[in-house]
Amino acid sequence: MTDDNVQTTSPEQSKSNQAAGPFAPVTESVSLFRRWWRMVVRADVDQQTVIDKVREDSGFTPHFAFMTSMSAGIAILGLLLSSPAVVIGAMLLSPLMGPIMGAGFALAVGDSAWLKESGKAIVLGTIISILFAGLVVTLSPLQTVTAEIAARTRPNLFDLLVALFSAMAGAYAMIRGRMGTIVGVAIATALMPPLAVVGFGLATFNWAVFGGSLLLFFTNLMTIALTATAMAWLYGFRSYLSERQSQFQIAAMVVVFIALAIPLGLSLRQIAWEANVSRSANGYIKDQFGKRSSVSQIEIDFDADPIVINATVFTPKILAGAAEQSSRVLSRTLGKPISVNLDQFKVETGEDANSAELAAAKMREQAQEAEIQVTRLRENLALIAGVSVDDVTLDTSKRRAMVVAKPLSGASLASYYALEQRVASGAKGWIIRLQPPAIALPELIVTDGVLDPKSNNNLNLIIWAYGRIGLPLGMNGAAADRAVVKEALTAKNVVIAQESGMVTPNGGVRLRWLAPSEGVSAE
Repeated sequence: MTDDNVQTTSPEQSKSNQAAGPFAPVTESVSLFRRWWRMVVRADVDQQTVIDKVREDSGFTPHFAFMTSMSAGIAILGLLLSSPAVVIGAMLLSPLMGPIMGAGFALAVGDSAWLKESGKAIVLGTIISILFAGLVVTLSPLQTVTAEIAARTRPNLFDLLVALFSAMAGAYAMIRGRMGTIVGVAIATALMPPLAVVGFGLATFNWAVFGGSLLLFFTNLMTIALTATAMAWLYGFRSYLSERQSQFQIAAMVVVFIALAIPLGLSLRQIAWEANVSRSANGYIKDQFGKRSSVSQIEIDFDADPIVINATVFTPKILAGAAEQSSRVLSRTLGKPISVNLDQFKVETGEDANSAELAAAKMREQAQEAEIQVTRLRENLALIAGVSVDDVTLDTSKRRAMVVAKPLSGASLASYYALEQRVASGAKGWIIRLQPPAIALPELIVTDGVLDPKSNNNLNLIIWAYGRIGLPLGMNGAAADRAVVKEALTAKNVVIAQESGMVTPNGGVRLRWLAPSEGVSAE
């Protein structure tokens, strides 16, 4: 028996009823937009043409290897010369964008063969770039960290965003057939300069530079590839992947972006904090000394514990205890222990508005002269010691310079002493220490129980060499003569570790160098 009052609903009516509700306008708008995107935006994209074009630039070829090498060479030279124009030229030549975009599109369509081909080009291109840049650095006399190099050693979240927006623009240009935009994308993402800096870090064994620049390149690489994948999906490129595989890819992309964003975000936070420290220090020191004072040459060592701030102040009035007060206030304000060192220079008149600037200019000129003096001192010490400038140790804070000399043909201890004195005479205010090689020591003559006056210079040379080399000494000669020499040396804190009664041909006292293990006094 049936009830005529029971009404059945069709599937269309059921779907319509489910759509009704408070969010119906929103869902209908989204559906309308998706329909418009599919029928209008996607419709005029020739997917096969785009894929053929991207695939053409994705593989590893001799042309790719040559252009990668030349780009790396230009990039590292521009970085060493700190020339932005040369670095930009290297970005334009770099062909690395092709295989990275290819890897992104291969992921989107699920073409494993294409992905392997692109991955091979990326890996080989990366290795070629690093090794070629490292070779150039090894052969170059310039191996200092320039501003252009330092700028690529601390990647942060902004670098990820630059790569993200650039990759979106690049993928859009490829899909829509506007390939000219890729030039701008190549400059924005700057794939080659970080690789060149990686080569610099490898060649100079500077692992901080190596690691920071490698992270920057990896950030750009992953961001470009994954963004290209997302853009290809957005434009409906056909995929050979199952629904489950596609979901896995999406999840993996989200994980990679989060994994990159966390350390880069922390790096950005640290950079912002350091900028805040610099701004706070400059502002407080300026307020402390007054408007007519000028603060310049603020240098902050964030690696020190506590953090050290060095500043130069040009002021009409010298303030006692300003450094200690600045340290207390800044430590309390910034929440970390901070040590402030202030160099105060009194300007001639507080009424002259330009006096502080003139004093600052004079200070900068003096700093440049001091830098030139340090460079000349390093070169002079390296020259007389027969070593490279990298083997010279300088402590500018204590104004000390030290170098270990190589044996020079025909040179005696007197020769090395004279060389040290020559350098010291031209470096006023510096402590110069030239360590001679452990060559033969001069003989000492004792006459009538007293050291012969002619041996005084030899005695001074022995004392000087002992202080520089630091090896234990042995002594040969008659017992009475040894006692006289030992007394003279002991007065100058020179310790004789071993003694022997062997008489020298000239009847004097002969000292000799001993091995460190022999540095035990013989009784």
